[in-house]
Amino acid sequence: MEQEEQPDPARDRALGMSRDISRRDFLNGIAIGVGGVLASTWLPSLPALPRSAKYSGDSVLGPQDAPGYYPPALSGMRGSHPGSYEVAHAVRDGTFWSGAGQPIDTGEAYDLVVVGGGISGLAAAHFYRARDPAARILILDNHDDFGGHAKRNEFRSRGRLLVANGGTFAIDSPFPYSQQARGLLTELGIDPPALQAACVDRGLYNGLKSAVFFDRETFGSDRLAVGMPPRGSADEPLPAGLTWRDFLARSPLSPAAQRDIARIQEAKTDYMPGLSSDEKRDRLSRMSYRDFLLRVVKADPDVIPFYQSDTHDLYGVGIDAVPALDCWAIGFSGFQGLNLEPGPKGGRLSYTALGATIDKKEYFFHFPDGNASVARLLVRSLVRGAVPGQTAQDVVTARVDYSKLDAADSPVRIRLNSTVVRVRHAGDPASAHEVDVTYGTAVDGGDGKAYRAYTVRARGVVMAAWNMMIPYVCDELPEPQKDALRYGVKVPLVYTHVALRNSRPFHKLGVQRIACPGMYHVLVGLEPPVSIGSYRFPRDPDDPIVIRMLRTPCKPGLSARDQQRVGHADLLSTSFETFERKIRDQLSRVLGGGGFDAARDIEAITVNRWPHGYAYEYNPLWDPDWPPGQSPCEIGRQRFGRITIACEDAAAASYTDQAIDQAYRAVQELTATA
Repeated sequence: MEQEEQPDPARDRALGMSRDISRRDFLNGIAIGVGGVLASTWLPSLPALPRSAKYSGDSVLGPQDAPGYYPPALSGMRGSHPGSYEVAHAVRDGTFWSGAGQPIDTGEAYDLVVVGGGISGLAAAHFYRARDPAARILILDNHDDFGGHAKRNEFRSRGRLLVANGGTFAIDSPFPYSQQARGLLTELGIDPPALQAACVDRGLYNGLKSAVFFDRETFGSDRLAVGMPPRGSADEPLPAGLTWRDFLARSPLSPAAQRDIARIQEAKTDYMPGLSSDEKRDRLSRMSYRDFLLRVVKADPDVIPFYQSDTHDLYGVGIDAVPALDCWAIGFSGFQGLNLEPGPKGGRLSYTALGATIDKKEYFFHFPDGNASVARLLVRSLVRGAVPGQTAQDVVTARVDYSKLDAADSPVRIRLNSTVVRVRHAGDPASAHEVDVTYGTAVDGGDGKAYRAYTVRARGVVMAAWNMMIPYVCDELPEPQKDALRYGVKVPLVYTHVALRNSRPFHKLGVQRIACPGMYHVLVGLEPPVSIGSYRFPRDPDDPIVIRMLRTPCKPGLSARDQQRVGHADLLSTSFETFERKIRDQLSRVLGGGGFDAARDIEAITVNRWPHGYAYEYNPLWDPDWPPGQSPCEIGRQRFGRITIACEDAAAASYTDQAIDQAYRAVQELTATA
């Protein structure tokens, strides 16, 4: 776990730490309330967001009903923001009920209550309404915004709106979309191939290259090496003028490491002679990519720091915890001479049965705010008048009216800042006709130990929340099912967005994407250039711009699940002040050669902290090969009375289409019992 470093006053002044760009969390990101992280002075002023809901006798008035409530414009610590997890932690720790007392019965009754307002929960409401258009539905979510991991960050500079994804990046999957998932996107007006072709400015970054920043702590000296060749398979010829040897000569790597990296990238050597393709695949599925490089390729150990974080963005852990077969399937190098053939086992991607034939380009599109636009389109279809507009193009610039989400006269209501703490049948689960759902909020007071609880009743419940919390909430579940739901440990990660005065430093350096394999954030890069509807991506280097940074706080050497656990603690104990200092220092070192000045050029910082990010996907290095129907996600998602279970956790696959598919299955199971 990262230690909170002692500030250096002189260095802090040079980095601009004294600039009032945001209300900083000096309490390690804990218990300062939703109102404690406000928009920076760079944004239009916003009212404080109160932490607790209040029952008035005929409705539940929550923070979202306050005038001016608009979470996408908040900066500072976002994602799992302060105020979103304290109630859940109190439930986990067994302290909630002593601070909450007897729940208040709201008297509200619904056909369906959905626990979790992410894409899976919103999709569940959509599928339920398709079967019963007159249904009354309540969606409850612990965050101050809907969308789950599909969150939106907004910035404004010089009158210009800039948006970025605070979580889920794109419509993408390593397997074909199901009829239900594809059909839902079509209903929402989303045609990914058409949008990809029409909205992406493929020529904007022409002349800007990929680069690697070698930091002094890891590689001995700070050095930016520009012009890194593509890291994919050596079967594809390198662009003219690019060679790995020339690129590596600009690095501080040892001659042995340079030689072996060039060999890994370019050579077509069979490192497993005498074995069949199936035998090679089997061996590769049971070793990490790190072990493949060291023990099979016989590379110099100095190559490992160069490759270690290559898997962070997709897996949340380094190459020490990812099967070599998976790395082959996603196009990593070193395998080009093995002559591997696609087969039924593909490591962590085994459920595709496609191996290296995976074509991820067929169904891909990145909205400027990621899949937050998908969530917004779902809300538009569910709650009349909440999201203005008509199309997938105009939703990007629509301003959501949060006061309409929980209107008493709306057939579908979305109640934010409401953490579900208990779901229990009203009677014997085998024969009960209704389910009591209790949710809690923190009460203003500052100590984080006072809560208020409310109860609603429903004919059925879809649990579209993080599966690991369900055993604490649904105490009626059989113990084997609870154990299965606890098995997955979600992957922690951080999507950081930094608003800059302009992109001049990138253009001066000639870079668009910089890998930083040894640094706090392992990636620094420009946003994908997507213009859609009336939203226009900045084209001039002097325009304000938002850049992205990625951090995954893993702990090499442990099992994948233990690395996740360490990462959870790391993120929840790291203050925004520490994040900001690390961000300013890293950007100063990486972009300094392009004239970047952190004190002058940074206008806003949003840290999207997800201690519980990606769904846990089974890993043959650590997990057994369960028979069909016996994996934890399959056991955990079983219907129980009038409660069914959705969320991508129920598929052990962290993709938007899987979240939609699990919602469809959960609704089908629930309506079959009605």
